Amino acid sequence: MRKPIIAGNWKMNMNPTQTTEFVNAIKANLPKFDQTESVIGAPAVDLPALLEAAKGTDLKVAAENCYFEDAGAFTGETSPKTLNEMGVDYVIIGHSERRDYFHETDEDINKKAHAIFKNNMTPIFCCGESLETREAGKAEEWVSNQVTEGLKGLSADQVSSMVIAYEPIWAIGTGKTASADQAQEICAVVRQTVAKLYDQTVADKVRIQYGGSVKPANVKEIMGKEDIDGGLVGGASMEPASFLDLVHFND
Repeated sequence: MRKPIIAGNWKMNMNPTQTTEFVNAIKANLPKFDQTESVIGAPAVDLPALLEAAKGTDLKVAAENCYFEDAGAFTGETSPKTLNEMGVDYVIIGHSERRDYFHETDEDINKKAHAIFKNNMTPIFCCGESLETREAGKAEEWVSNQVTEGLKGLSADQVSSMVIAYEPIWAIGTGKTASADQAQEICAVVRQTVAKLYDQTVADKVRIQYGGSVKPANVKEIMGKEDIDGGLVGGASMEPASFLDLVHFND
């Protein structure tokens, strides 16, 4: 059975003081790690505070991005080697905001996935379609292609251990949410794509999250779907009480 994973993505919000206060407010009430995996993805400037506050807890830490080289003349980028040395567990890559605003390509994201694994961390690989693509009836093809391109050259063991987050672009930060059935439909496509690229054993192991206006009011229904193993959560992950409601969805 795949372990549920609820990951907050704070985007460019929160400062180090707020980060410490947040972890102090949740750390005594997190679910046990063997039941549900709780993750917070924070801006790079908050990671030292987050890592320090999370010590000795069941909270895992994610960076929101990294570069695909360990070091060099890449002003403003974040080294995956350094993230690993700091103690980061996950790195979020391929988010629609990175693809759209910063023009990251499938090739860039694939290189990042390789760099993250090389540095002993786990990618949370995002994929998802725009409203235009969905209305054109091409959502399944689009997402399957993103997964195919993003996983190029990764081993079966690597893919088995990673997290793939399906985030319909039209449901991120808009208040719109894909129905649980719509989310399940595309998450099933993601799993089927992994099975075609590797085999059913790998597909059965990879954890797939849904992201897009996930909140305490809808998380239980979403998590009840066969191919959805977690949530990648934006706004609802920035309030301690809300985040605890999310990670305790099964209580």
